[in-house]
Amino acid sequence: MTNIQSALFEYLKEQKSCADVIIYDSYAQALLAAHVGQYLGYECFVLPEFVAKKGDDLRAFCAELLKISETLSHFYNLEKKKKLILSPANTISHPLPAKKHLEQIRLKLGDKLDIKELKEKLLRCGYSLVDIVQDKAEASFRGEIIDIFDVASSKPVRILLDFDEIESIKSFDEATQKSDNELKEFSITPFVASFSSEQFERLSEQISHLQTDFIEQNLNSYGLWYIDDLVDFTSEFCCIFASGDIAKNNAELGNSRIPFIPEPKRFKDFEPKLNAGFFDFHSSKKITLLSATDSAIRALSLNENKNLETKQSPAWINIISDDEIIVSLNRPNTKRREKKASVVIGELNAGDFVVHEDYGIGRFVGLEQARVLGVTQEFVVITYQGGDRLLLPAGNLNLIDKYIANSGSVPQIDKLGKGGFAKIKEKVKEKLFAIANAIIELAAKRELIDAKVLEVGSNYAEFKKMAGFLYTTDQQNAVDAIFSDLKSGKVMDRLLSGDVGFGKTEVAMNAIFASISSKAAALFFVPTTLLCSQHYATLKARFEPFGIKVYRIDRFSSTKHKNEAKKALANGEPVVVIGTHSLLSLEAKNIGVIIIDEEHKFGVKQKEKLKQISQNSHILSMSATPIPRSLNMALSSVKTYSSLTTPPLDRQDVRTFVLKWNESAIKEAIMRELRRGGQIFYVHNLIADLPRIEREIKAIVPTLRILVLHGKMDAKTSEEEILNFADKKYDLLLCTSIVESGIHLPNANTIFIDNSNKFGIADLHQLRGRVGRSKAQGFCYFLVAEDAQISAEASKRLLALEANSFLGSGAVLAHHDLEIRGGGNILGDAQSGHIEAIGYSLYLKMLESEINRCLALKNDEQNTQKESQNIDIRLSINAFINSELIDSNRVRLELYRRLSKCASVDEVYEIGAEIEDRFGRLDIFTKQFLDVIIIKILAKGLGIKAISNFEQNISFMHINGEKTIIKAKSKDEDDIIEAILNHLRSKNANN
Repeated sequence: MTNIQSALFEYLKEQKSCADVIIYDSYAQALLAAHVGQYLGYECFVLPEFVAKKGDDLRAFCAELLKISETLSHFYNLEKKKKLILSPANTISHPLPAKKHLEQIRLKLGDKLDIKELKEKLLRCGYSLVDIVQDKAEASFRGEIIDIFDVASSKPVRILLDFDEIESIKSFDEATQKSDNELKEFSITPFVASFSSEQFERLSEQISHLQTDFIEQNLNSYGLWYIDDLVDFTSEFCCIFASGDIAKNNAELGNSRIPFIPEPKRFKDFEPKLNAGFFDFHSSKKITLLSATDSAIRALSLNENKNLETKQSPAWINIISDDEIIVSLNRPNTKRREKKASVVIGELNAGDFVVHEDYGIGRFVGLEQARVLGVTQEFVVITYQGGDRLLLPAGNLNLIDKYIANSGSVPQIDKLGKGGFAKIKEKVKEKLFAIANAIIELAAKRELIDAKVLEVGSNYAEFKKMAGFLYTTDQQNAVDAIFSDLKSGKVMDRLLSGDVGFGKTEVAMNAIFASISSKAAALFFVPTTLLCSQHYATLKARFEPFGIKVYRIDRFSSTKHKNEAKKALANGEPVVVIGTHSLLSLEAKNIGVIIIDEEHKFGVKQKEKLKQISQNSHILSMSATPIPRSLNMALSSVKTYSSLTTPPLDRQDVRTFVLKWNESAIKEAIMRELRRGGQIFYVHNLIADLPRIEREIKAIVPTLRILVLHGKMDAKTSEEEILNFADKKYDLLLCTSIVESGIHLPNANTIFIDNSNKFGIADLHQLRGRVGRSKAQGFCYFLVAEDAQISAEASKRLLALEANSFLGSGAVLAHHDLEIRGGGNILGDAQSGHIEAIGYSLYLKMLESEINRCLALKNDEQNTQKESQNIDIRLSINAFINSELIDSNRVRLELYRRLSKCASVDEVYEIGAEIEDRFGRLDIFTKQFLDVIIIKILAKGLGIKAISNFEQNISFMHINGEKTIIKAKSKDEDDIIEAILNHLRSKNANN
């Protein structure tokens, strides 16, 4: 359907009363139509695309169900007469909640609350009870504080009780957990439906007896299919199809009794190219120009035109007739559901490996309270070789980090008291100093070079338009930064990171276009022939319309083609040449920009050659993973960095299901993918089992063309076969997890991961990322053996992935794995041995320290970067975060971690205010723990290495061996703390 907007525009203008529900083929069409309805004064409610089939596990469709509940709740509660539901056909074909199902629970200041009753009500409304509220339909109860994230609200709320009465209601930010605006009342909307106690018990009983292929069943996963009084919207409301074509495509919907909107008679949809010439050309027509801001209209510098009317409106409408145009300067609103990263990233769980700065790699056991020297403190317990235990005061949590190395690395646990770890650290430090030195020397050399000034030509706007889509904000920011670098006269060395399909190549093509426009050639290095083939097709399609020659050099290129490319480069012609490492042997003059895709996959000798070629050229390196923020700060004087974190408008989430291995389910998923012309990945991690798995899949679908690949096959064969798979000579790729990275096959959009309970969460997330890389819906099936005994931890991990399939969820689920691979892009694979020896976090800290030391030495300065000096505090003070205030070990541990990393007193007070806001008034033990952290921060700048007390006598031991003794008013804990703080503040003020 091409005239989505014009058809609805004419229908709404002509009808005195219109339908309640308009049915479209897709969510994108419904969104587009909503702009027209809003412009004409209708309140529009757009339902999401809901493609589940009866019997599916609904955790994979959680986002859509939340949106349906939210949208219908707003629709039912709006009294306005002019309101419309715009829905995709597959959503409206399901029975949906009626007004009675979404009756809200209303709470206001001064209400009396029965906590037990409210908990039961929330459970019957489909809400989950959690430690930390971070998503819709979640609630947390912590004594007198209740957090609830309502389905229909943009922010969660925090309710504070005075005994059983509501004393305050505040909204809060789910990412920071800090509250902000005061509210007088608050409503809670059910998630899909609210039930009476009897209904809830009956449904729960019914679902618990289901025989399904899914590993867990409950109301949230199957409830919708068993609610018998949901509403058929096509019977209960006046519905109309948006066009005759959509009516034909969905003839089964409502037994063809639903009418359709006729084709528009006057108007049609069009794509305008807005400039002053457009308005002059159409000066005889009545033109209505829409813009959300006056500035955008003023920027056009339009001539006087009596037929032109400007309106301030956020609508995005572009329709034209013989005598009238409505056109918009706004960008289309994608209304993408965003989810923020979890507040607890890299949290420690019992059994995790950790690295202590001084004692090395051990195993984290948990938190433990103990009495030492007559006072109670909380300690982090770490076990080492031989069962030795280290009790680390919770305030010194900054000395340990979760052990992270490359996926699958199992570390060697250290032995306490042997000094072996100190020797390893010293060796790594020497290597890091050499790396830091080389990085800085290279940057210094490049700083002295006068680079070519590159700028885009007058036809750049046409080139950008040919992309066929609007750049995301991230893409535009990256392009602007690159153009600024290219015309600065200094050599650019920029790293561009972003997931596959997020538009890195499009950004790189802007840099290439600037180079060619400035009469300089561009080289594009890729690590594999498959990538070379994919990028060549993309670049050729974009550049050839502008008369720009694009060449490809790899082992599949013809001799004639290679010779033409060599000749063009040798003559200094402005051409684009894309190739693998074979490009390194070419003679090239007049190179403006060099693009390097996945730089870390080139060998050491190739990198050296690359450095020689690129000394006078601008470099843009591209990576599918981010570099850690901390490392980026250390390298900021050396390398610039851009990141693409926003997915393209048409990218969809990957539907994720956790299934018991089942022939019929696998066959159905394979046949669905084949029917839409797609391909399939099947991952099984034991090479010896692959022949058996191949036979089993063949038995299910005998006609399937299966390619088997694993890490023990030679690289050349693997590469050729992958190219054959990309050319659709196979239907299914059966492989080990070698498919996890570096393969971009947009036609493969279904993946099975066998024995998924044996994979780590980061590996599973990376594997899932192999599908859903095009506009097609991706499907991921985590398979577990039918008789598998799945541990509670594995089950939790799989269900978390099933629920978190939203775009960008990698930030939550695979944060560390991405960071390691990102670090590898800069440091090279050779460093993986050092990373495994001391863990990634400590490796980064040491690298930052060495880079800063090198910079100081190069500038003949004193190295002002002080080694982080840990202060030994032995005070007879009961100081810990009280478990009666915060009963969750996970949350307490996270707060200890954040407090231990505080660099200023203000940060400690800020976290103290946050604790009070989230958990209630601070008790004396928690207050005293915050005071101990403040003491550490104040002492750090004074060269103090230890503070202790005996009764009211307090000793300060300095690094230089000096000792200072002061006396408190009494031996009471508050007097000791007051005396220490006064002494330290006074010393800091004098300094």
